[in-house]
Amino acid sequence: MKNTILQRFLLIAVIGLFSQFSVAQDNSANAAAAKQIADIVASLNHFPSDADKSALNAIISDSSLAGGIHAMASAVVNIQHSANMEGKTAMAALQGNEEAPDRAKTLAGIIASLNHTASADAKAELAQLFP
Repeated sequence: MKNTILQRFLLIAVIGLFSQFSVAQDNSANAAAAKQIADIVASLNHFPSDADKSALNAIISDSSLAGGIHAMASAVVNIQHSANMEGKTAMAALQGNEEAPDRAKTLAGIIASLNHTASADAKAELAQLFP
């Protein structure tokens, strides 16, 4: 029961925060953070390295970044072969948010579906979306 309540709260909070991602999509700090997350996802092998975790935690703690960026960084920092339930729920909320940019939705989908490592197709898509 607690887990369901926590998941619902997280989903509501994440949906509210993703609109900030959309508003701030042209912000260079948000764009740089999204690229950094995409680069980490593309190179990820089972779980983030210590250096990756450090970079992701810096993104999470940067209050100037959009909530959607924080949610993606949180989902990736907690990956152990795949995203945990909270990460998958947050990524599903991002994918379902009409205000979120397409490239954010694509990155969220890749994070949510990651299994040990990103597929070759996912890596190619990330390289195209986040050059």
